Amino acid sequence: MDILGQLITSFIATGAFGIIFNVPKQSLVKCGLIGMGGWLIYYLLEGYTDDAVLGTLAATIFVAILSQELAKFYKTPVIIFVVAGIIPLVPGGLAYDAMRHFVENDYNTALGSAAKVLMLAGSIAFGLVFSEVVNQILRKMSQRRSKV
Repeated sequence: MDILGQLITSFIATGAFGIIFNVPKQSLVKCGLIGMGGWLIYYLLEGYTDDAVLGTLAATIFVAILSQELAKFYKTPVIIFVVAGIIPLVPGGLAYDAMRHFVENDYNTALGSAAKVLMLAGSIAFGLVFSEVVNQILRKMSQRRSKV
């Protein structure tokens, strides 16, 4: 039952951010599904491996690849799907906790939380860049095959 609540909440959160970012109405459900799928991957991997960075990386790669394919299929910009899809993965609460600990002069806890935030944000950035590089390589390979 817990996983159903996670899926519904991530879908609503992703769709709500899509509305804030002025995503076209016909793409809102697709954005919600991408965010929900990314969160599901994160939730399952983090639960089994107890490694939030690995879960975030895998979920980001999933979101980015699916976003690129949907953007091609529906002839829309990739950014519409990617931005909404990674919203559930952004470590905002953890960043808030890190800053709160800094303000409360609890520097050991603050540094630990800040380091985790940086690793999670870095894994999001790496996942997006990695999937784009793979997409570019595959596109160039298919163009070379069509020329031959």
